[in-house]
Amino acid sequence: MGVVVVGLAWLVRAPAPSTESGLPFATVAAGAPVSTLPLPAAGTTGGAPPTTEAAATIASHAVVHVAGAVVRPGVYQLDADARVDTAIAMAGGPTADADLDGLNLAAALGDGQRIYVPELGEVDPAAVPSGAPIVVADVTVVTSPSGPVDVNTATAVELQTLPGVGPATAAAIVDDRERNGPFASVADLERVPGIGPAKLAAIADSVTV
Repeated sequence: MGVVVVGLAWLVRAPAPSTESGLPFATVAAGAPVSTLPLPAAGTTGGAPPTTEAAATIASHAVVHVAGAVVRPGVYQLDADARVDTAIAMAGGPTADADLDGLNLAAALGDGQRIYVPELGEVDPAAVPSGAPIVVADVTVVTSPSGPVDVNTATAVELQTLPGVGPATAAAIVDDRERNGPFASVADLERVPGIGPAKLAAIADSVTV
């Protein structure tokens, strides 16, 4: 009988505490955050890549160079969806002798773009296809000719007597006829950089071929 009692006592005795039960633990109130430390993003070892925000900032802006007939030529940073007219406004706006007809003011900007605002009668020297230097004649007064100017034979100085034609446009006319041959008609002048319909209409009565 005594053996049976001892056996029953051994079976119903409390189990020995486990190793884990001896470790300290903290209770968490309902609704409280488990940890105040930020969790790393999935697939990383800690935090978002540092270049993500910088890349987004670069993509949202465009840096452009505004040159020529503006109040404050220079390099400007604008929103990526800005237009040419916005860049010109950032540069203080056009000067009094600026010729905006040769520009597309609604064109979108590209990062690293150069915007050149010409003066009346001028073209951007970079637009001359041959890259020939534009030389301003060393003269004090250029007198108007007695009749129409032959655009196939006139010198750059003589071409400057035409309304709205400055040294750059005159040089571009000479450069074009040397590369492409004589102009077959007055309308052919539109192939010259810087001469559009408005400028052609202004000089049409003063030129001949």
